[in-house]
Amino acid sequence: MIYRRNKCYSAIGGPHHKGIAYADQKAPCFITGFGFPLADSFVLTLNPRMFLMWLNCRALISFGGVFLCILVTGCSSPSPVSTGFRVMTYNIHHGEGIDGRIDLERIAAVIKKEKADIIALQEVDRGVLRSGKRDIPAELGKLTGMSVFFENNITYQGGEYGNAILTRLPVLSSTNTHYRMLEPKEQRGVLQLVLWLDGKSLLFLDTHLDYRDTGEPERLLHVETMKDLVKKHGNIPAIICGDFNATPDTGTYREMKKTFRDSWELSGEGKGLTIHSDKPLTRIDYIWISEQVQSLKTWVPSTLASDHLPVVGEFRLR
Repeated sequence: MIYRRNKCYSAIGGPHHKGIAYADQKAPCFITGFGFPLADSFVLTLNPRMFLMWLNCRALISFGGVFLCILVTGCSSPSPVSTGFRVMTYNIHHGEGIDGRIDLERIAAVIKKEKADIIALQEVDRGVLRSGKRDIPAELGKLTGMSVFFENNITYQGGEYGNAILTRLPVLSSTNTHYRMLEPKEQRGVLQLVLWLDGKSLLFLDTHLDYRDTGEPERLLHVETMKDLVKKHGNIPAIICGDFNATPDTGTYREMKKTFRDSWELSGEGKGLTIHSDKPLTRIDYIWISEQVQSLKTWVPSTLASDHLPVVGEFRLR
């Protein structure tokens, strides 16, 4: 077993994830036992390549090949090299396309085509009458083969309505925060996951802000809430996704830009317009990143599966 920060993981499964549990260099995992003798404990920072090499070493040790193991790997791990990963933000309009049909297979096809590793979804129904009381988060998780995290922000037509995140990465924690609302309108929230990538924690936020023309004070308040949430997690990489209902000429955009970077501005292709999907005229959907995240490429796929277009970005942790 691998023990870390008073939590126990299996060597083939971290929390909420079927796969290898990676160890942070700053908080290494101590590996002992496994039915063969070791001198005390040894420390490895696991990544997929080194994990396979360690398994080979285990077989060699079982046959008395300790010195050969040392010769092959040095019994130490090199510093992990960050690999590229993809993020998508997508307001799915409860699965309803421009043609008025609710088609979750169509939404899933968009997601799978872009090969995103983390997907922030907005306007997600669960058990709502208008979408046939379907569990949309669960269905999309099954259709994409990813872990899904959904949080309710309001009760609507006998069901729940909120944000969801799909991911193929290990998840260390999940939290949903309801914003303080200035007016008794629709309750808004921000869903937060702490993910495990390249031996580092990654904070991922998914939100949907107020759409009203008079909603700017509320949007500005919610931007400050997001900044506070990121600050509370310390100096770890952060990505904030969502439908901000704010164009680049608004105060909401300017306040976000004081702390975070607009991935489209850094690496976008084209105009980046996201609504309406049949004739997009406005950019209101964003992927914001902290300084520890490098933006490699950002694009907007063409699809009529929702009234919004998704935004997709390729990134690397610094």
